[in-house]
Amino acid sequence: MSDVLVLYYSLHGATESLAREVAHGVDAVAGMASQLRTVPRVSTVVEAVEDDVPESGPPYATVNDLAECSGLVMGSPTRFGNMAAPLKFFLDGTGAEWIAGKAAGKPAGVFTSTSSIHGGQESTLLTMAIPLLHHGMLLVGLPYSEAALSTTTTGGTPYGASHVSWNRKADALSDDERNLARALGQRVAEIAKKLET
Repeated sequence: MSDVLVLYYSLHGATESLAREVAHGVDAVAGMASQLRTVPRVSTVVEAVEDDVPESGPPYATVNDLAECSGLVMGSPTRFGNMAAPLKFFLDGTGAEWIAGKAAGKPAGVFTSTSSIHGGQESTLLTMAIPLLHHGMLLVGLPYSEAALSTTTTGGTPYGASHVSWNRKADALSDDERNLARALGQRVAEIAKKLET
């Protein structure tokens, strides 16, 4: 089995729900397995630290996860059209892996969640792509051959999967959002599998 790292940060559960759908898409590819990982919150108090193991949910990511995976799908809620600080903080700590080319040539995709349709999904997806390009990763998006991309009235972009919570429960994904997140995970896993052969 080869692993595809599904790395995300989620504060209210919406991005985690997308991550779990991406993981289902990865797991649908024979010989590929999702490795679900999150990152801890960033404290405004310098002395504050998180426990090494979260109280619930998947474990925290390490730089070894990035080096050892066959592909990566990364997600974050939108923060003013950009990724959330905890995910950026994790990426900022991957300089040694960048210099060593540990992620170079691996496929990568991105996903995000917002509370409104104009919440900055596409700019967030693009800003998450930039450090992955610096790592030498091969970006995988969602082609318009995915039918839901042309019909969705909620989330979904060619840059990656997305979710719009509007006035719904934050983690209540629409069918289109669920399908597109799974499609993204499946595409990254299929490409990772092809690149390994």
